Amino acid sequence: MTVTLKDFYADWCGPCKTQDPILEELEDDWDGRFEVEKVNVDEQQDVANEYQVRSLPTLIIENDDGIVERFVGVTQREDLEDALESAGA
Repeated sequence: MTVTLKDFYADWCGPCKTQDPILEELEDDWDGRFEVEKVNVDEQQDVANEYQVRSLPTLIIENDDGIVERFVGVTQREDLEDALESAGA
């Protein structure tokens, strides 16, 4: 099963800059058990609209069955780990 964490962000978004190190550390520690797809909402508005992203940062965890969890705002590592495990990562 493929598990993807979509990170909707913008370069000008302060909370997004707070979220980045959490995601990078998580990605390093989980060593390929899930994919991270960064979506710059300024450059990819169509994707942001498709996922109905209205606030930043928004993190969406999905697997082959669809969206498992959606987080809005800076999200702590523990919450992301729980959602990734639920998704099958």
